Amino acid sequence: MSEQIFSLLNKRILILDGAMGTMIQRYKLEESDFRDESLANHTKPLKGNNDLLSFTRPDVIKAIHAQYFDAGADIIETNTFSGTTIAQADYELGAEYVWKINYESAKIAKEVALEYTAKNPDKPRFVAGAMGPTNRTASISPDVNDPGYRAVSFDELKAAYKEQVRGLIEGGADILLVETIFDTLNAKAALFAIDEFMEESGKRYPVMVSGTITDASGRTLSGQTTEAFLISMQHAPLMSIGLNCALGASALRPYLQVLSAHAPFAVSAYPNAGLPNEMGQYDESPQAMAKQVEEFCKEGLVNILGGCCGTTPDHIKAIAEMAAKYAPRRLNASAN
Repeated sequence: MSEQIFSLLNKRILILDGAMGTMIQRYKLEESDFRDESLANHTKPLKGNNDLLSFTRPDVIKAIHAQYFDAGADIIETNTFSGTTIAQADYELGAEYVWKINYESAKIAKEVALEYTAKNPDKPRFVAGAMGPTNRTASISPDVNDPGYRAVSFDELKAAYKEQVRGLIEGGADILLVETIFDTLNAKAALFAIDEFMEESGKRYPVMVSGTITDASGRTLSGQTTEAFLISMQHAPLMSIGLNCALGASALRPYLQVLSAHAPFAVSAYPNAGLPNEMGQYDESPQAMAKQVEEFCKEGLVNILGGCCGTTPDHIKAIAEMAAKYAPRRLNASAN
């Protein structure tokens, strides 16, 4: 599977799926949808904990994956953005649910991927195990009066990520995607956990890393420039490095240029559908977004292209049809 993915990266721009949360919102789910028999008496409200839907409403998650494959996606992400003990602690859910979230999410995604690959073997479909940044940062104090305080340690992050990796791989994920990175130290803990799991299992899996630029300063939340972020991640044998979320496509372009010029890996991009309006909604049309990301393709900046917040299967379809006209970024192991 790894050889197949790497081979395709040299042939064409691979298409990643779009937003999961945006699509879940369309179903207008209620509190009962986020509970199964084991959670019937859980005292904490669970509505909004979308990762649970992989086993409380698997029909919804399967349908969303299928819509993205129909739109032309080569890779779909598992419904596991908050699938760590650290993130699930907000809902007072422990390790047993974390494993179940990741295992069931990967299992569902893999089932749909295999179904679509069987329909068209010339276009194999893959599953990326999504590993979100957690809701804590290892580099910054949440208390302005105590700058030395940290709400989480590196070891705690590593342990949480390792449990997530185990569930994702056992469920059938082909790729591991450490995404929406706002703190590079968190990402390093994730990569350490992945490496440790691979050493223990004796198997290697492709790894994608995707950071997020938080504003027009061009830095991550923990203060790194794009080039510094790349240098910090470059020690790992990655399949790809890229950027997602926070900014719309046009604002992301100069930072992708930095990655494209220096990264010895494939480069990915999955921006938001523009910036949110005053109601928090994303108004950018599929055609407008495709036109913006076309600049990435014309310049030969990317190998993997998709969408983040606000994007839908319509956005991915427009992006896929546009990207099919362009060659992927040339992979250059000697970049520095």
